[in-house]
Amino acid sequence: MEDHQRIHPARDAEAPQKPMALLMPNGSSKSDKGNPAEYPPFHRTIPVMYSKPPKRRSCCFKCFCWTTSLLILLIVIIAIVTAFIYVVFQPEIPKYSVDSMRITQFNLNNDTSLSAVLNVNFTATNPNKKIGIYYEHGSHISMWYTDTQLCQGFLPKFYQSHQNVTVLDVALTGQMQNATDLLHSMQEQQQSGSIPLNLRVKVPVRINLGSLKLMKWKFLVRCNLVVDSLATDNVIKIKSSRCKFRLRL
Repeated sequence: MEDHQRIHPARDAEAPQKPMALLMPNGSSKSDKGNPAEYPPFHRTIPVMYSKPPKRRSCCFKCFCWTTSLLILLIVIIAIVTAFIYVVFQPEIPKYSVDSMRITQFNLNNDTSLSAVLNVNFTATNPNKKIGIYYEHGSHISMWYTDTQLCQGFLPKFYQSHQNVTVLDVALTGQMQNATDLLHSMQEQQQSGSIPLNLRVKVPVRINLGSLKLMKWKFLVRCNLVVDSLATDNVIKIKSSRCKFRLRL
């Protein structure tokens, strides 16, 4: 039995080809979740960041900054001037000492008041080679026993040149009321041969640097003394003397 052969029509290569029909209409896309036309378009929301306005510095802060800057500048200037003076003039501290004392009056009056007159031999030494000292008016010098002022006086006005030693004889006078207990205490100290006294000196001065005369300063001198007696019309023996010096603007 002969096999029946199937004959298929041959495709004409020259015949115009029809485009294939699109399975999906234009402007659509396939999605597993359904038709995209049914959902609105997705828009991503970006949070809006508002920048903070710049902080304005207060007037107090600016004033503080200016004041601090001026203070630092002033300190630097003072340091430079101090270093210049130290290098050029080589300042040294003045020296003071109490050399001798003499009591011309130290009497208890009928009204229990005590009258005292002391003559103090006081030496001021200026060791500086290029610095002079003007001792001005307004000085005050006083002699104390414990917390009681016995007498007071003042230093004369004078100029002390370079490397000069000046000896001053200063008279101190004073009167104390109700001095019976004070005199009794001093007599007990005198029996032991050691009476503590304190000499205090305050004197305004001007420093002379070459031809430049600086502003007023105040010299403060305190001398701790121990004497053997406070007998009238007798030279007092100073057993010990120690003086301290301070400078104040």
